[in-house]
Amino acid sequence: MSKISNQFERLDGNIVKCKKCPRLHKYIQDVAKHKVKRFQNEKYWGKPLTGFGDTNAELLLIGLAPAAHGGNRTGRMFTGDSSGDWLAKVLYRYGFSTKPTSTGKDDGFALINTYITAAVRCAPPDNKPLKEEINNCSGFLEKELALLKNVRVVICLGRIAFDSCCKLLDIRGKKFSHGGIFTHEGFVIITSYHPSRQNTQTGRLSWKQWSHVFVVARKYVNKTG
Repeated sequence: MSKISNQFERLDGNIVKCKKCPRLHKYIQDVAKHKVKRFQNEKYWGKPLTGFGDTNAELLLIGLAPAAHGGNRTGRMFTGDSSGDWLAKVLYRYGFSTKPTSTGKDDGFALINTYITAAVRCAPPDNKPLKEEINNCSGFLEKELALLKNVRVVICLGRIAFDSCCKLLDIRGKKFSHGGIFTHEGFVIITSYHPSRQNTQTGRLSWKQWSHVFVVARKYVNKTG
């Protein structure tokens, strides 16, 4: 095993064992125990989630947090829910993944030149983490970025992901908006609404808008490659 693989293995182990946020720790365990009817026969992951993907990636995606019945069930971020469906489809279309669906941890879905992580590692009630919970998780994101030596393009999915990225990279004076693009110390930062049902089903985020984010990402990754 390579040095970088060992470092990620240690980091991932620390993430999975984390119990810094009592509210979140209790919530993800409760969700895993009291399942929704459609997943009644499935075993939930019910623990904090690591990032995943290509550790040599040039593209980094930062999300909000795992979904209670998505990643918290499957054990992999953006897997097994509608947000994951939108992300898997668009990643495949623009050459960032091996297949257009992501339904379970061992389904053969793999990322190409891409790494996915989140600002918060446990599913929060109502998708609303507290400020202290975001702060508790920030160290994990910082360590991931330090290990991801080749990242040049960062897509922030939602305001919390954007704020976490700005704090990590000491970016000041920038406001979140869908489709925003700017450079900072060698990184290209792209901002997008999160592909949550709240955004996609209300029309706030259309498929055309969503696709354009990855058209732009592909252009910049090709430039840096």
